[in-house]
Amino acid sequence: MSKIRMRAITGLTCAVSLSLLLGACSGDDSDQTAGSHTKGKVTLEFWSWDEGVEPQVKVWNKEHPDTQIKYVNAASDTVFQKLRAAVKAGTAPCLSKMDWVNLPSFAADGLLRDISELAAPYKNRYTPPAWNNASPGGTTFAVPLGSSPLFSAYRADLFQKYGIQAPETWDDVIAAGKKIKAEHKNVKIFNMAGEDPSTLVDLSWQAGAQWYKADGDHWQISFTSPAALKAGEVVQQFVDNGIYSDASYADPGVFKTWDLGKTIMMTTSTWQLPIYDTNFPRSRGKWQLADAPVFDPAHPQTSSSFTSTAIMKGCKSPDRAVQFAAWLGSSKESLTALTDPASKSGLFPAVKDVSPYVKKIIPAEMFNGRSDNAQVIETAAARVGDQWQYGPNYASMYAELQKGWGQVLKKQLTVKDMLTHLQKWTIDDLNSKGINAVAGN
Repeated sequence: MSKIRMRAITGLTCAVSLSLLLGACSGDDSDQTAGSHTKGKVTLEFWSWDEGVEPQVKVWNKEHPDTQIKYVNAASDTVFQKLRAAVKAGTAPCLSKMDWVNLPSFAADGLLRDISELAAPYKNRYTPPAWNNASPGGTTFAVPLGSSPLFSAYRADLFQKYGIQAPETWDDVIAAGKKIKAEHKNVKIFNMAGEDPSTLVDLSWQAGAQWYKADGDHWQISFTSPAALKAGEVVQQFVDNGIYSDASYADPGVFKTWDLGKTIMMTTSTWQLPIYDTNFPRSRGKWQLADAPVFDPAHPQTSSSFTSTAIMKGCKSPDRAVQFAAWLGSSKESLTALTDPASKSGLFPAVKDVSPYVKKIIPAEMFNGRSDNAQVIETAAARVGDQWQYGPNYASMYAELQKGWGQVLKKQLTVKDMLTHLQKWTIDDLNSKGINAVAGN
């Protein structure tokens, strides 16, 4: 991906140019240039909502007397609205945790600082997909923190009972689902919740699709590319053949569909493992981990979600902020503590070498021990496709996707028709915001 820099524009208007791919007005942060060096002692406010992070802030403060971090527990359903309001009011923290959905829209709306030069020395610590996530449009606004590489888990006892093998490809998953349905109509191979289209996101990423692609002075939008449609066809097969369950993740009893053997496979990630250990009392020890199904065994790749530590607009000491963010997300001292289940942070790092942090996150009694669980997780971390980008209106696009997703599962809309609608909707929405977007290949 070519490096696309964003230029700060002051004044009353914000024009989209070759360097303003995100369409953001970054405002006037001229008091601290990109490569500036803060002198003296400073205190920087940091918003987060992860358990286990505050103790690490105390460790940092003890070791770095000149850069003190003021931790604020910002746990709230409205945290991102509050953060937006704080930036506009000039009262925002210097740093904040940011998820993959909100980071590109915060960047597009000019609420983050360009830290490309300051963060560059830390780039090689992280995986390329994690760095891409922190750099929407090619400009770095955050430092990677956590990742959630996708792998799979299945009921080994029931797979054996029903005479099916662990699927290697998505075609295998569909074939297994059909076989089970023919013999056990109340047993499903996979679950897709009506409110959660993340399955389609993961499949698209794994298929090599790029819904958003930064290209010179514009975004290419490709919801209907061959790779995207290939991913959509998997969902369509689940729907058309009735081989999925539809347990809602908002239902407190959702875990029963897997624990009772009504659904016998899932894609999952590291942060969920302790949850299963607590909520699968009947099936504990009967599950086995495996690589996520792929589209092309010759070029296997999976998907992930990411968190990062963003530097907010108005931060007066971005150099110190970046130093802390890099320590939090890549130092052995911080990661050893945060990846310990006792911290309850649920963090899995976005660094290149995750091997020191894998084994302790695997619940000892949850899985049957017939696979190398640590290797499965390390493989997943290494297989995350680096082509995926999040665009400047990803959050609003995802809300539109949710509307169509529910219709797809009710057979009121085909996946292809939904993707065709999203293609036009996303382009129109970006162009209406003054962000140049065209249909991709």
